[in-house]
Amino acid sequence: MGIHARVALFAAVLAVTLSTTTTAQIITYEAVRAGSAGGGGGVGAGRMLLQAKKECPVNFEEANYTIITSKCKGPQYPPALCCEALKDFACPYTTYINDVQTTCAASMFSYINLYGKYPPGLFANTCKEGEKGLECAPDTPQVKPGEENKASSAAILAVAGGGLLPVVVAAVSAFLMLLVSS
Repeated sequence: MGIHARVALFAAVLAVTLSTTTTAQIITYEAVRAGSAGGGGGVGAGRMLLQAKKECPVNFEEANYTIITSKCKGPQYPPALCCEALKDFACPYTTYINDVQTTCAASMFSYINLYGKYPPGLFANTCKEGEKGLECAPDTPQVKPGEENKASSAAILAVAGGGLLPVVVAAVSAFLMLLVSS
């Protein structure tokens, strides 16, 4: 394979990699509304009552809520602090809480409200951002069931460690050195 074909192949692979890794993750407004009084509310809630939801594979009871409860405090509940704390906690769970066929969002907000003693609907009424929901960093690592206690640490490491950018830069550098040496 000639050098031009290798460069073209690498460019295609890099474009696909970057397009899939930079897609912004969101916490949908539907998921946030699941935490308001009534456990779901909103458009389509009546239809969902007829459908049995699957149990959430994540045990939110074991999660560490300190990232929210240490920042989002009453009686004022400052919107900027509360919404940022919610994103810090919830972004690693977007895969699960955005799945409307599970009880994940309602379960997560139930425990957030229990441990934080927050008024019903606080986050649903306060946290408004993009058109579809609250935006998460595109490289936020997703927590898998059984890793609930690691979620806060993973979110902090993703921000502090720079996410996927150093990995992509290292891969590009290695590939370019391979091209030059052959």
